[in-house]
Amino acid sequence: MVNYKVADENLAEKGKEALYVAESKMPVTADIIRERFSKEKPLEGITIAGCLHITKETGILARTLKAGGAEVYLCGSNPLSTQDDVAAALVQEGINVFAWHGNTDEEFYWCIRECLKAKPNILIDDGADMIVTAHKEFPELIENGTIIACQEETTTGVKRFKAMDKQGKLRVPLFPVNDARCKNQFDNELGTGQGIVAAIYGMHVLFAGKNVVIAGFGHCSSGMALRARGLGANVIVTEVDAIKALQAKFAGYSVMPIEKTLPIADIILTATGCKHVISPSKEMFKKLKDGVILGNLGHFDIEVPTKELYEYAKEIKPLRQNVEELVFPDGKRIYLLAKGRLANLVLSEGHPAEVMDMSFGLQSLMSEFIVKNKNTLKPGMIDVPVDIDDRVGFLKLQAMGVEIDKLTEEQYNYIHGYEEGT
Repeated sequence: MVNYKVADENLAEKGKEALYVAESKMPVTADIIRERFSKEKPLEGITIAGCLHITKETGILARTLKAGGAEVYLCGSNPLSTQDDVAAALVQEGINVFAWHGNTDEEFYWCIRECLKAKPNILIDDGADMIVTAHKEFPELIENGTIIACQEETTTGVKRFKAMDKQGKLRVPLFPVNDARCKNQFDNELGTGQGIVAAIYGMHVLFAGKNVVIAGFGHCSSGMALRARGLGANVIVTEVDAIKALQAKFAGYSVMPIEKTLPIADIILTATGCKHVISPSKEMFKKLKDGVILGNLGHFDIEVPTKELYEYAKEIKPLRQNVEELVFPDGKRIYLLAKGRLANLVLSEGHPAEVMDMSFGLQSLMSEFIVKNKNTLKPGMIDVPVDIDDRVGFLKLQAMGVEIDKLTEEQYNYIHGYEEGT
């Protein structure tokens, strides 16, 4: 019996069409790994709960985990990122789904709790909310060993877990999949980078000639800066990290404090993982340029100070789907994308399937790794094994028909030795 709560079961046929499109672009997860999983059933008897963006790409991961023998539960990791048609289609395929677009904060955590009530053995999180909730509200799942290990998919979540681990409060083995090369160098940089098109979807804006401010210069933000420059924008980067600021400067971008950019910025896009990138004060709001577009591509809706902007505005007008015009007391207008939430997921479809193939290939193989090594895993942060990271990269190349060189034995010994010098 499938347990679920979705927006509209009648959307299933449309969801199947979306899943069909994603399948063809995710050969590692949908073909290579799933074919082996279907035969070997490495996840037989295992329940996996994922707090993830319920998109067509996540649907492909769910199909592969199910093919491997797992009972799969899904809930949304962001109130506005669930694709209702995909959620309905997955229910028809026997996936337990608790997610719908536009749920409230209370409903969001209700969905998480429904998944945890299933007593999952592996948790796959995107933002840390499910695993933190397990620690706070379902400690028995940790104490009695029901939860074997967990995975975290995003930079924001990894930061939260590092803080938990440092304070000695992380009580489960946790694999920061976000930090694997096959994830952060592609999903983060290419996926989030291309996500700047959310401003085009939302406002049909021309980037060429615009002053575009990119907050941060990590994997996600550097990708955004590159794509904005490719569209002809004058790109300004803001940073708090001296080394990243230097990287941005030497990459040819202007670098300055966020406050100095406000009077000239036509578009401001954030992806820092921190709160209040624009300080939530009337003084700062008054500096914003009339007509500026504000968009956040980081995990939470606090990078752009959404709550404070709403309170400051004298009028809030729904302008287009998922775009609001905020009229300030002085008559100035700004345009807020996706209520300050993940604009690339809310206004478009999130990261392209081609890059999610590697991220979800990692999640699939890590689920198998956790089951095989369940008796040796200790609580705390554990790096994704390099051989699994490399294997996913190799499988992706293989699926693309790309060949690469291999080290000879002599070359291997040289770069792994020390005796042979000048």
